[in-house]
Amino acid sequence: MGYLAIVATLTTAGIHLLLGPRVMGFSQTVGTLFILNGLGFLGGFLLYSSRYWRPELYLVAAGYAIVTILALFAFQGFSFDAFYMQGNLNPLAVAAKVAEATLALCAIYLYRTSAP
Repeated sequence: MGYLAIVATLTTAGIHLLLGPRVMGFSQTVGTLFILNGLGFLGGFLLYSSRYWRPELYLVAAGYAIVTILALFAFQGFSFDAFYMQGNLNPLAVAAKVAEATLALCAIYLYRTSAP
């Protein structure tokens, strides 16, 4: 389950870092948030890979992923239209949110199975 969480983390980090500069073209604020979010996921991966990781941080990871999912709807509106760009389904938005939901579920599972 840890490997699935890593793949999900690196997937959403990569998508956000890829899209950040593109989004900067029409919104510097949102583009900057994309880049910072991608760096946040990378930082979480590095922390998970280190000796400083503690089981309680699984809950932080789950919360971070859930907040990122909610942020899409906060910026794009609370409907499935948030997954569309110029009338077409945006596969990168879908992939990022699936990865974030996967990370959240994996992190909760890992916390529950590692906590005393």
